[in-house]
Amino acid sequence: MKVLKWAAISLLVLVVLLAGYTTYIVNSVDPDVLPEHHGKVQVAFYPGPETGAPKPLLVLFGGAEGGNAWTGDRWAAERQHFLDEGYALLALAYFGQPGLPAELDRIALEGVHAAIVDAAAKPGVEGRCVALLGGSKGAELALVLASRYPDIDAVAAVVPGHAVFVGHTRAFTTSSFSHHGEPLPFVPMPWSATGALLAGELRTVFDHMLADTDAVARAAIPVEQINGPVFLLSATDDELWDSQAMSEAMVARLAERGFPHRYTHVAIEGGHVEPTRHLHHVRAFLAEHLKPRVADGCSPLPPT
Repeated sequence: MKVLKWAAISLLVLVVLLAGYTTYIVNSVDPDVLPEHHGKVQVAFYPGPETGAPKPLLVLFGGAEGGNAWTGDRWAAERQHFLDEGYALLALAYFGQPGLPAELDRIALEGVHAAIVDAAAKPGVEGRCVALLGGSKGAELALVLASRYPDIDAVAAVVPGHAVFVGHTRAFTTSSFSHHGEPLPFVPMPWSATGALLAGELRTVFDHMLADTDAVARAAIPVEQINGPVFLLSATDDELWDSQAMSEAMVARLAERGFPHRYTHVAIEGGHVEPTRHLHHVRAFLAEHLKPRVADGCSPLPPT
């Protein structure tokens, strides 16, 4: 009996300590105070070889790894493919570098958009033809940004989410993105996902979040507001989040709402990273649906 008594007391103490620690973590991020360096971004511009004709601008976003992944050696070959096909490139970092927000927390859409506008005004760039390419959380950013700014002419989203999800802070209590200081509605992290989060089972964590259908509906990205063609590249066995199902949900939303531009979804066999090895699909889509419009400044196409 004494053993059971002390075990119960120990368990109670552990629960109290865990609850106290959890409360401390949750309160460590103030949802009313924007992060340090809010609205700041860093960019690298790749003009490509001089051709004598203005080039469309392709903006590249990395994901939850932070920093500016597209400037690294890993993506050098893909950068060169796009440069060879006649794009000017803007690789954009939005958190995780000195001088930027430390975490993926309420990233300011207007700061990202201002950097794109600056790049679009550079010599040799056809500033009326701007496409976005992002992977994972960067795909979420690309879709959200294009749904709010009509000067974005095309989006390619690789292993995307179809809603705005919770930001990546210790507390998991704030939105990933904001607009003019106001956080965007987001899918919250439920308590039911705590065990999976501690175990590193990210797909299970996102499955718990996606089970809150009301929150997902409130935070859904209004992809039908994008002012140009949309390409979605997902993974059939995505171990991070169900990019295939979320891409299918966006395709259904576009169809239901009479989206007037071209949209395509390609699902690649494999896990979360596998579609990044098949970016030739992105190049083919943009070559067919964006590049032919460069000569006329990417004026809107007739409804498809």
